[in-house]
This record gives sequence, C-alpha cells and structure tokens, in this order.
Amino acid sequence: MAWKQAGNNNHVIDLQNASAAGKAGPVIFDYFGHSAFRITSPSGLTLAFDPWRNDPSGAWGIWFPGEFPRITVDVGLSTHTHFDHDALDRLDATAILDRLVGTWAFADVTVTGIADKHATDQPGWYKWINAVKESGQDPYPPNNPGHLDNVTYLVETGGVRILVWGDNRHNPPEDVWQRWGRVDVLTLPVDGSQHILSDAQATAIVDRLKPKIVIPIHYLAKGTSSTLSTLQDADGWVAAQKGEKRPVDGPRLVLDVAAIAPLDRAIHYFADHAAKA
Repeated sequence: MAWKQAGNNNHVIDLQNASAAGKAGPVIFDYFGHSAFRITSPSGLTLAFDPWRNDPSGAWGIWFPGEFPRITVDVGLSTHTHFDHDALDRLDATAILDRLVGTWAFADVTVTGIADKHATDQPGWYKWINAVKESGQDPYPPNNPGHLDNVTYLVETGGVRILVWGDNRHNPPEDVWQRWGRVDVLTLPVDGSQHILSDAQATAIVDRLKPKIVIPIHYLAKGTSSTLSTLQDADGWVAAQKGEKRPVDGPRLVLDVAAIAPLDRAIHYFADHAAKA
C-alpha cells in the first residue's frame, strides 16, 4: 500500500529542479537475483525492474526462500504480470510505471516501453504453458490472456542503451527489432532448463542485436531462488558463448560508456551474487 511507504518524493523534486539532462558519468547496475535489478543514472535517478515474489495462490510452489528486499527507488517498473516479475509492492517508489508502453523521460533518463508478447513454447522439459491450456485459455497471440503480454524497456542514460528483455518471445515482429535499434547492454533470460528461451534462441538474439554486454538473468541462484522453481543455473550457456567472459564478483556492475565501447557481446555473469538492499 503506497500510503504506508517509507520516505517521500524529495529526491525527485531535487532532480526536477536540477539540470540533469545529458549528465556524464557511469551508470550503476545492481542485480537482485532472478530478473530484478536497479539502474542508477549519472544524476542519481534510480529505477527498479521486475522485483520478484512467490505466487500468492501457492499453485506454483516456493520459488524464492525469502522476500524481495524492501528498497527505496524513484521509479518501479514491471515487464509483465507474472509473480516472479511483479512485486512492485516491495518497492518504496515515488512513481510506478507498470508495463509502460511509449516513452517516459525525466532527469537524465529516457525509458521506451515496447509492447510485445511473452515466450510460449518452452524448449525445456518443464512445459508450464500446459497449465495455461488446462485452464481453458489460448496462450498464443493474438488470443493470449493478458498475463502473456510482455513489455520490453529500452533505457537510455549516461550514453548507454540498456534493453530490458523481461520474458519476451524470441521472434517478435520486425518492427519491434527496429524499435529497439542499437543495444549496448542486453539482459536476457537464460538457464540450463531453457525455461523461457532455448540456448540457440538466446544466442541468436545476441548475434542479431550485437550488444556490447550481455547480462544473463532468470536463472537459479543460490540464496535467491529455489530448486522448486525448476530453473537451473546459466553456467552452460555462458560457457558456450563466443564472447569474452567477464564474471561479476559482486552484485554491482558499473557501466561506463567509454569502457564498454570496444566490447563485443561480452558476457557479464553475476552467478549467485545478489544485492540485499
């Protein structure tokens, strides 16, 4: 309940009154495990994406042994309405941009939400799509239920373009690829169970977008997610990639536009590291 949140909007008022547009400096990427992360712009604007929770109905079991840490951010965003991406109530946020479509700009950040569809036919052994069919719903576009919609976010700040994939399908229409344009940093759901994308699909996405950096997300991580999720780690996919491997030795990655300029599809893998606050 937003009226019980800690803090207030003083920080965004300060940014509103400052001349932050185009401010130079590094972009900070803090990983909270699964598909959740926080981006801090050079001006200090903070945006949290896809905080996770367990399914409140209990139907999908215990994916996460603990709760998502309550954090204070300026803006909270979710790519789609699945429980492992939509715990926006865990954020003490001044603004919530839930499944934003279109362009939002403030301070030194521009976020473009591009609507598409969630992945459906799982290449892995666990065919979770069958649960949708058993409920009497058609999971496939254009008749899919709303929870199988997905929004990808293109975040532009500090001269860096970050594409937040969510659980998007691997084969969106051509106009979606064109809307993404140049991608410097790509977050991509990959894991050994191939829960969202197959290894080949994920690699094909990387090879088409040719980002400077690829950040694996949505995998099993000790201390964050549970084996009951059916997920596995991303070690195998990471090892098979041709790009340079750059293991991240903590939950934070600092993105500097000049430093990443010469990179080509370098894999920055957090493994089990996850921020707690």
